[in-house]
Amino acid sequence: MRILKYIFLLLLLSLVALSIFIATQKGDFTVERSKIINSPKPVVYNYVNDFKNWQDFGSWAVEDPEIKITYPQNTIGKGGSYSWEGKDGNGDMKTIFVKENDSISQKMNYNGTLSDVFWSFKDTVGGTKVTWKTKGTMSFLFKIYTAFNGGVEKIIGSMYEKSLSNLDKTLDYEINTYSVKVDGLVKKPETFYLHQTFTSKIAKVAKNFKIVVPKIIAFCTKNELIITGKPFIIYHTYDIVNELTKISICVPIKNQIYTSEGSDLYSGKLEAFEAVKTTLTGDYSHMNKALEKTTQYLNTNHLEADATVSHIEIYSISKNEVKNPSKWVTEIYYPIKPKVEAIKIYKPAVIKTDEAIKTEPAVNTVPVTKTEPITNTKAAVKTNPVVKTKPVAQPKPVIKVEPIVKKPTPTKKEEEQSEF
Repeated sequence: MRILKYIFLLLLLSLVALSIFIATQKGDFTVERSKIINSPKPVVYNYVNDFKNWQDFGSWAVEDPEIKITYPQNTIGKGGSYSWEGKDGNGDMKTIFVKENDSISQKMNYNGTLSDVFWSFKDTVGGTKVTWKTKGTMSFLFKIYTAFNGGVEKIIGSMYEKSLSNLDKTLDYEINTYSVKVDGLVKKPETFYLHQTFTSKIAKVAKNFKIVVPKIIAFCTKNELIITGKPFIIYHTYDIVNELTKISICVPIKNQIYTSEGSDLYSGKLEAFEAVKTTLTGDYSHMNKALEKTTQYLNTNHLEADATVSHIEIYSISKNEVKNPSKWVTEIYYPIKPKVEAIKIYKPAVIKTDEAIKTEPAVNTVPVTKTEPITNTKAAVKTNPVVKTKPVAQPKPVIKVEPIVKKPTPTKKEEEQSEF
């Protein structure tokens, strides 16, 4: 019995000593890993900048199929965040600073251990050099965990190495697998829609789209408006030099409505139009290739784009339906000017003045009745009425013709030329 008591006291003293040792250990840590990713810098930056993509490459999510991830409305850029509950613990992360295509700064809380997370993206031979760095102070529980698992450098370092390897594989296939097909001329029907219009950097269109579309859909749900298709973007201008674009982010609805004054949402109407359609299957980073191929088609077929808008993009299959970028489908429409067909107009021949219709000259008198000619001119001589002679044909009485006053004869006017 006394031996058991000594053993218990020994174990207790060992536990206390271990606890004191762990508690007195330096809690600050810095872990950093780097890897060359075989993808362009903007592609890698945009992918990492959206927390919804982290479950595809983060080793703690990939290796834990039962992990529960919660996404707020905003997961991209400054202010974006997410949280998780897994077999190895719970945590949350928030982005506090971004520099376009260059760096990202974040705050992480993992099982009570607070740390600062930094990402940097540099162009290099073979792709993009990605550096992932964490700096923080361990909680007491995390100190115990690291003490029994090889230390913080091994635990976090191994996690980052696996995650960067997953990132390279994911981007190499999912981002770089795409196709562009020019479908040719199509006719688009009349469309009513709700929209929000503003000027944006081209690189931030995807982020703005993910923010605005849910707001429009919520408005439609609240006001019982029927949505008739996929969200789309009207690019009014597309300035590649300055990387700016004026866009309308739209959701199609069944009937046209009028929003109240002061609202940032407006109703619009697209008249039926003819356009060249191109289908992009894959990540949005290949959009410029699709636009270039469409422009080549227009030039080859001598089609003139309608300058009223740059183009329209309809997101048939997006990230909301399918997680894999290689399976996203975007329809691109370039409205064109209708061809003007020449209409033949037939004009009557012009009658020249010298070819005017000739009229009969006017006569001085017009006989009212023709007289028969006298059969025997000698009958004009007086004879005795008693003498019997053969009866002579009596001339018909001559009707005295009154002279007709000479009047000018009207001439026919030349017909004026028709303007039809």
